[in-house]
Amino acid sequence: MMTVGRRLVALKAASGELDEAFGTGGSIDMGVAWGGVPLIFKNIVVVGSNNGEVTQGPSPGDTKAFDARTGAKLWNFASVVQPGDPNHAKSWLNDGWKNRQGVNHWGWYFTLDEQREILYTVFGSPAGNYWGGDRPGSNLYGNSVVAVDVNTGKYLWHFQSVHHDLWDSDQPSPPTLIDVTRNGRRVPALGLISKTAWMFVLDRANGTPVFGVEERAVPKGDVPDEWYSPTQPFPVKPAALARVDFKKEDLVTAADTTPEHEKNCLALWEKAGGFYNAGPFTPFHYQAEGAPPKTTAQFPGNGGTNWGGPAGDPNLGYIFAFTQDAALTGWIEKKRTGGNYGSGNGSPQPYDRGSITGPGPYSGFSASMGQGLPQGPCQRPPWGRLTAVNAATGDFAWQITLGVTDGLPPEKQNTGRGGSAGPMVTAGGLVFIGTTADARFRAIDSRTGKELFVTKLNATGSATPMTYQGKSGKQYVVQAAAGTLNVFAIP
Repeated sequence: MMTVGRRLVALKAASGELDEAFGTGGSIDMGVAWGGVPLIFKNIVVVGSNNGEVTQGPSPGDTKAFDARTGAKLWNFASVVQPGDPNHAKSWLNDGWKNRQGVNHWGWYFTLDEQREILYTVFGSPAGNYWGGDRPGSNLYGNSVVAVDVNTGKYLWHFQSVHHDLWDSDQPSPPTLIDVTRNGRRVPALGLISKTAWMFVLDRANGTPVFGVEERAVPKGDVPDEWYSPTQPFPVKPAALARVDFKKEDLVTAADTTPEHEKNCLALWEKAGGFYNAGPFTPFHYQAEGAPPKTTAQFPGNGGTNWGGPAGDPNLGYIFAFTQDAALTGWIEKKRTGGNYGSGNGSPQPYDRGSITGPGPYSGFSASMGQGLPQGPCQRPPWGRLTAVNAATGDFAWQITLGVTDGLPPEKQNTGRGGSAGPMVTAGGLVFIGTTADARFRAIDSRTGKELFVTKLNATGSATPMTYQGKSGKQYVVQAAAGTLNVFAIP
């Protein structure tokens, strides 16, 4: 099975020809395009949705299942909780759920507990990304993992990692499954991590937090007509895997990189009117037309962990995650003609996010991850890290800076670098990853975090590595990068 735009296509494994018994001539129309890998369990094919980050539209981001033999639709799980569902009452106020687009499983794969026949689907934030006055409430099932019966699509439980998202902090990747022993009892658990860089370890049978989750008060903003969640969920353990706050003392210095870099970042600070941050979930402040700039900085912006997600080692009981420390900066302003990044073209929203470098998800603060560092990132390193969490204790087993900046002097190159893909772990005790912007592919000792192997790729790997066994019995690891498959043999 594979997806091609809106089509779900069935091929005969023996010949590669279309299976004409499936759908019409070997394919069906899923209704919405999805670029991910279909999950197949028994005769069930599960797919997600790339319905676009548009506030309102005709294409919901629902997760769907089809019959692998015929293409008939089996079930549909509504990503926006509907009236009549007990979870609807307080999560969508003032009819903000109507015609709501976004809230989609846009990540490229699913997770399945085969023994319990539970599918874990995850949903991104409601669109638009940075203003939610037209959708008061927590906005379920946005920014959530939802457990459903894979056979029927029946709801079992959910956990929301961000209430009323105003930062584009999607839940892009499904969780990794791992069993842990707590108080002498074996707990079937999962590790969930989103762009916020907080990891939640949950009982995968019922969604109960293994180490506890606290609803903590967070800063409130001043944007007209906005609805702010008074609290957000924080795991008691583990600690944040990436930077979640910022102050002026955190600006990069010449000792970290170069005098020119420090000078440019100080100039950017002045141009921005400073970078305000009050800790995790700092909301973007309102910028009145004609007022001098005063910029908000969110950490992590652009995803602490993005679509690569976590990986688990059941032998060690470790969960591995790559995080990048990149800022999202700007303010909320009245929407300009044509719209900015967060609203989407044609959005009815009256407000959107702006910045000193114009519309878009980046600013000079952290946009430049290039080797020459003409301007950003402007926070002190590290800018990329790989962390192993002991799932039985919630503590870090180890954390390393991952990625180098070649343009710096050798003694300063270990800065860490950004990336969006994730790690892969093998039973032989190795973690492979190729996502860092230095275009390196690395093998890490899963027990200690020691780098065992590194090589330069043709480009940065934008996908998580995979492994397979050849006819000879030898194991290989594959990293895709810019249309090239880089294949390595494991000794």
